[in-house]
Amino acid sequence: MCAATSKEFPEDSVEHRILSFARENITGCTDKDLQAHMPDIEIKDRAKAINSLLQQGYFDLFKKDGVLFYKLKDNTQKTVIKGADNEEKVVFRIIEEAGNKGIWIRDIRYKSNLMMMQLNKILKSLETKKLIKAVKSVSASKKKVYMLYNLEPDSSITGGAWYQGQDFESEFVELLNQQCHRYLLQKREDAQTTPGGPYAVRNKCFASLQDIHKYISDSGISNVTLSADDIDMIMNTVVLDGKAERKLAVNGTKLYRAIESLMPTSSFVASPCGVCPVIGRCANVGSINPKTCEYLTDWMG
Repeated sequence: MCAATSKEFPEDSVEHRILSFARENITGCTDKDLQAHMPDIEIKDRAKAINSLLQQGYFDLFKKDGVLFYKLKDNTQKTVIKGADNEEKVVFRIIEEAGNKGIWIRDIRYKSNLMMMQLNKILKSLETKKLIKAVKSVSASKKKVYMLYNLEPDSSITGGAWYQGQDFESEFVELLNQQCHRYLLQKREDAQTTPGGPYAVRNKCFASLQDIHKYISDSGISNVTLSADDIDMIMNTVVLDGKAERKLAVNGTKLYRAIESLMPTSSFVASPCGVCPVIGRCANVGSINPKTCEYLTDWMG
């Protein structure tokens, strides 16, 4: 509910009546709905009031099947786009809804029903005003996604810590792979003196994801701050390389232990597969087929 509704506009004002009607129709209303609700109001007066409310940021403006919808939004989420026309507001809201994963220009055009030439002009205008920005995605280097200017792109767009621009940092991933494995080897060596027999020694060999993350963070080998999720991805490469095994503790904590591989395995640190956030959904792990990969469609150019 917009707290300013009753304070800023008199009860007999057109703005107040529009806002009251919008509160009763939380899914949105059209100009036709407003006309039916207020048949006594002149078209020009209603249009003037709507434009005033739009400029003050009381409404989200959407376009569906070529029809404009007005939806009241909370004061805490109100964004004022000064000097923007209705088409710019429509495009801005579409991009805003996409969040930090962004949206392709093709999808913006589909949702807005705008001609490409007009849409390009609007996008350029919004970029100039620093309301939105275009970000290149590692999954498609020749395409850009649009998102709000102040948002940090999702790791699925930038590739996270494993990418420098559009380039996959395989050497960095391999270094971390080796350091994580070295930590597990040291853990195994230290466990050999553990009393209690082979079973106790084996349990002592395991290190938690949190332990490994702390070791990497304290080592200072990375110039960028790595999260526990980043180290979890690195540990995926260690496991896939056959250099470690993983198990879950009773409380759900991931535990790792260095093992000796019985046969040579393909290195997953040479490709983005091991650190891919959607590897669990991939049917072509390690193949790097640009036609089938869900995440890195053009990794091979």
